[in-house]
Amino acid sequence: MGTSVQVTPLCGVYNENPLSYLVSVDGFNFLIDCGWNDLFDPSLLQPLSRVASTIDAVLLSYPDTLHLGALPYAMKQLGLSAPVYSTEPVFRLGLLTMYDQYLSRKQVSEFDLFTLDDIDSVFQNVTRLTYSQNYHLSGKGEGIVIAPHVAGHLLGGTVWKITKDGEDVIYAVDFNRRKEKHLNGTVLESFVRPAVLITDAYNALNNQPPRPQRERDKDFVDTISRTLEAGGNVLLPVDTAGRVLELLLTLEEHWTLRSWNYPIFFLTYVASSTIDYVKSFLEWMSDSIAKSFETSRDNAFLLKHVTLLISKSELDKAPDAPKVVLASMASLEAGFSHDIFAEWATDPRNLVLFTERGQFGTLARMLQADPPPKAVKLTMSRRVPLVGEELIAYEEEQNRKKEEALKASLVKEEESKTSQGPDIISSDPMVIDEENKHTSLDGQCGSGYRDILIDGFVPPSTSVAPMFPFYENTSEWDDFGEVINPDDYVIKDEDMDQGAMHVGGDMDGKFDEGAASLMLDTTPSKVISSELTVHVKCALVYIDYEGRSDGRSVKSILAHVAPLKLVLVHGSAEATEHLKQHSLKHVCPHVYAPQIEETIDVTSDLCAYKVQLSEKLMSNVLFKKLGDYEIAWVDAEVGKTENGMLSLLPMSTPPPPHKSVIVGDVKLADFKQFLAGKGVKVEFVGKALRCGEYVTIRKVGVTSQKGGGSGTQQIVIEGPLCEDYYKIRDYLYSQFYLL
Repeated sequence: MGTSVQVTPLCGVYNENPLSYLVSVDGFNFLIDCGWNDLFDPSLLQPLSRVASTIDAVLLSYPDTLHLGALPYAMKQLGLSAPVYSTEPVFRLGLLTMYDQYLSRKQVSEFDLFTLDDIDSVFQNVTRLTYSQNYHLSGKGEGIVIAPHVAGHLLGGTVWKITKDGEDVIYAVDFNRRKEKHLNGTVLESFVRPAVLITDAYNALNNQPPRPQRERDKDFVDTISRTLEAGGNVLLPVDTAGRVLELLLTLEEHWTLRSWNYPIFFLTYVASSTIDYVKSFLEWMSDSIAKSFETSRDNAFLLKHVTLLISKSELDKAPDAPKVVLASMASLEAGFSHDIFAEWATDPRNLVLFTERGQFGTLARMLQADPPPKAVKLTMSRRVPLVGEELIAYEEEQNRKKEEALKASLVKEEESKTSQGPDIISSDPMVIDEENKHTSLDGQCGSGYRDILIDGFVPPSTSVAPMFPFYENTSEWDDFGEVINPDDYVIKDEDMDQGAMHVGGDMDGKFDEGAASLMLDTTPSKVISSELTVHVKCALVYIDYEGRSDGRSVKSILAHVAPLKLVLVHGSAEATEHLKQHSLKHVCPHVYAPQIEETIDVTSDLCAYKVQLSEKLMSNVLFKKLGDYEIAWVDAEVGKTENGMLSLLPMSTPPPPHKSVIVGDVKLADFKQFLAGKGVKVEFVGKALRCGEYVTIRKVGVTSQKGGGSGTQQIVIEGPLCEDYYKIRDYLYSQFYLL
């Protein structure tokens, strides 16, 4: 049998809940994504809690809450302790996303699911990989190779490829086929016939053709401009460091073209840090951005028309004039967008512009309903300092806790001293001799209770004698002096990261001073809340900037990739079932859509064996170059080595002759250019290629068939047997390799 593969969804199947899946490859357990929603519902993580301790590695695909939001909680509370792998942007921007989530909630609630320290401890241990980098696991994962590939959708977004013994398991969700302003499209179509493909059905029912980017951008900007010209404000609820980047570039471009003076504000707790990091990630972006920087040193994220803010008070100080505000969170459940919506929703001149579907059960999703509600109830919360009796009571409580902690430490020291035995105690001149203690004290106390007064320095119970710390030098010496280990003087990347940490654990010290002051603020405070009914009179508009492939693109990609087995996750029940039935007819016969905690076995039906190529055999093999590879025809017989491993040996008898094998594939469009370069007059007529006056070349057969396999295709050359025919046939043969 092939490589053993089992898939167990932990969250995010038959619905739009966060994504989290357990994938086991030959007993090595991968947790692919560890998402949470903006409601932070712990009940969603119950399946994860039951398997967290068995996980061997965590793979993160995107830097948003839906894909990594539960990681700090899982590490702190659920026993997850596996190493984490991601791309550099997912690592950096994911860290900022979690900071923004924590600070947004800490200002309006007694949020205690995780802390900033929990976030730091998780992200300090992330192993960062570059696109197409093959990372070989060791230990229990020996023989498994993981590699991230371009997914589109968000900066650093990843299609994960897991390889074991030549079989590929591909995890590709939320990918985007289209190239955007700041991102290239996915490379998923470059994978053909993987053993297992795990993908989502989120957009399976969205079969409308995607609008051209220019048309969509024009509609987006025109909608905003109409509101501004009418004297209204525009609120765009956005994520912290994901799709907001595409929106910022779009606004920046059109503000420059139209020379507008309307202010644009980007408001999150980590706005400045986000843009600072993004400026350094140009190599992860689209080809056009990278090329622009190479030729003119023009950084697309040197925003000239966007002001970065990190507090609502800064926005309140802005002039009372039409403005555009991009504020987190996109769900409107918390953060600056929640408070701004409450203020602006009652003015019919204002606009709330949604650019992605709100998470299920959130205020954003409610407002995107058709028709939207006319009024909504909001909980308005804010943190205020303690004063008067509340402050006194708080300080008394803190003092009481300190005293209890001090007493507990003294008791622990006394117990530790007792457990050390008489040997250590008698050798310490600062401790009263237990045997003489009875005679030196007042006899009014019985042997069961004694008062001891020691005036002055009291050493720790573990000290042997009062002395400065002393460490014996155990260095090795040779004839030339002390032996020096060069590794002791190498500055590791991890040490540099930790040495550069500032407040809040930001790895390069790039952190907003205002956000840092919030973290350092230890002023006693409390949260006060009130219910508010908001009458929604502002305009509500949705323009799709999600950056995900539509249903038709997804189906086309699946047919091209043609996996042996397909696993569908993350999407409504209707969308999942629709894509499942389509895939059974047009992609492959093995399509699975498991429920939560349902383990499915998608082990390949192929039989794979490891064999060793003997030196005697390889010495007589003639290789031919084929692109980046070298190929050869081998006639051999199977034997065994001394250690029992299978080995291919030279034939003991002369091998029978074999038919010639033509290796390669020719695209008619490429062959057309080749012939034109040789001076042959060539043009397409229908689906055939007319070469000269008499010769025609066409492909016959189907490109794919049920089961996802590549169908049999033949290249047919037609024409009279003349000089042109033989010349063009030779040109055609030159495009292939003959074995």
